Amino acid sequence: MAQQTQTATVKPTLGLTGVTMNAMALIAPGAFLWITYQLQAAATAPDGSSVATDMWSGIAFALVLAFLTAFSYGQLARLYPEAGFGSAYYFAEKAFLDRENQAHHRWARLAKLVTGWAAHLFYWVYPGVMVAFMATLIGYIYQQFTGATLSTPTLIVIAVLFALLNGYIAVRGITGSTMTSIIINVVQLATLVGFSCLAIYYRWTNPQHASQWAFGSAWDVIRPHTFAGTMIQSTIAILILVGFESCTAFAAETINPRRDIPRAVILSLVVQGLFAYLFEYFAANYMVAETLVGTDANNAAVTGMAAAAASSAPIGDMAILVGNTLLGGVGFGLMITIAVTVALAILGTTLSCLNTAVRVSYAMAQDAEMPELLGAMHGRYATPHRAIWVLVGVSCLIAAIGVQSVVGLTGITLASNLGTFVLYALTCLWTIVAFAERHDRHVIKHYVVPVLGLLANVAMLISILYLYIIGNADSVHEAYICFAIAGGWAVMSTLYVLVRSRRTGRAILAAPRQVA
Repeated sequence: MAQQTQTATVKPTLGLTGVTMNAMALIAPGAFLWITYQLQAAATAPDGSSVATDMWSGIAFALVLAFLTAFSYGQLARLYPEAGFGSAYYFAEKAFLDRENQAHHRWARLAKLVTGWAAHLFYWVYPGVMVAFMATLIGYIYQQFTGATLSTPTLIVIAVLFALLNGYIAVRGITGSTMTSIIINVVQLATLVGFSCLAIYYRWTNPQHASQWAFGSAWDVIRPHTFAGTMIQSTIAILILVGFESCTAFAAETINPRRDIPRAVILSLVVQGLFAYLFEYFAANYMVAETLVGTDANNAAVTGMAAAAASSAPIGDMAILVGNTLLGGVGFGLMITIAVTVALAILGTTLSCLNTAVRVSYAMAQDAEMPELLGAMHGRYATPHRAIWVLVGVSCLIAAIGVQSVVGLTGITLASNLGTFVLYALTCLWTIVAFAERHDRHVIKHYVVPVLGLLANVAMLISILYLYIIGNADSVHEAYICFAIAGGWAVMSTLYVLVRSRRTGRAILAAPRQVA
């Protein structure tokens, strides 16, 4: 198994704080409020009607799904603290190998291969999306200062430089990455929570008539308005919550993985999902009124939620409005400050996902399920450095597409989300399998929770596909991009496994030659 090689070179240095901060960095408590609010404000039902009013309830539903999945990850991490870099990939194999009935062992390799495919679709696409977001954000800040727009080639160069920076930090080891994550998390939490408090106070000090507000009351912000709207918003909201499981790939670098990793999985989601994002999105929605103005694609004046949907950075527009109204005209400075903290958060998110992605790849390469190139360990920093630089290259390609087309970037993001739901659903399933024959199994922990998590992830998977397929022309195009990426990766993975299996004589439906 993968940990037999890595324990010879990797030293455990992380405690509960370290693993929690690495998971929190991927979720980024606040950055996605800036990044995805426009997408959520612009979300529509298949008939073209807006579902922006279901933004908060969609996040709440996605958060329930995330907690169900996180609990399953925690149970598996506690059961298999020796997982090393493998995370869910390792869990999938061990869930079958530990069964008393050896007839089940033959499914071990297939289970880990399918899990590895989903993990790579999620983790290897996600950093490129973040790199594209960073280039777009820098372009927005530049435009605010100069009034000029950066060209697409310039944005691509910015994306490449940002990807290289992430690669450089990741190669130097997880300790430096952890310190970076701590600083970033503290700064963005303080900044975005502060903005949220100002947003709420803005409404309290501007008691306009109720018709001027996007939501009539606090309850109107949080209540579900339509089932379809909640599900549509959930397919977007999952992007702001994924990452809580990333710390399970750091078992080899954690001093007490059996104790700290399960805690970190839940703790990171509690801090960022339950407290940060629910509060921040409530505050942002609560302050949206006719005083938020902008222009749509046809240069027509729009206000309120329509203005948020039309803006490339609606949270930036809100910050300007709040700063000018409540803080004596410092709106522009407040907006720039928040934008800078978001840029730092994107750095932490990209770095965390890159660290998780290459560790799973390293584990698969050590099992000869991926090319040997990805299994090389840096002699000084004990990091899978070659895999890091390969992923940096992939991220540059994805970002080059993303900065040119919103439709293209959305389609790529959907492919990552597709991998997320498949990976999370499989992890819930492996939890059921792993505890099925154990004497310490618990009905609630090991059956009810993972079954609910499995059903929720499958429901989201169906929703994200169905809703985009029956949507407008752009949505259909985005769905095709998603299918092309997921299908292409599936074909490449299948061909590699078949060729490799033929050369080595390993059967797909068979237990591995070595059992850890």
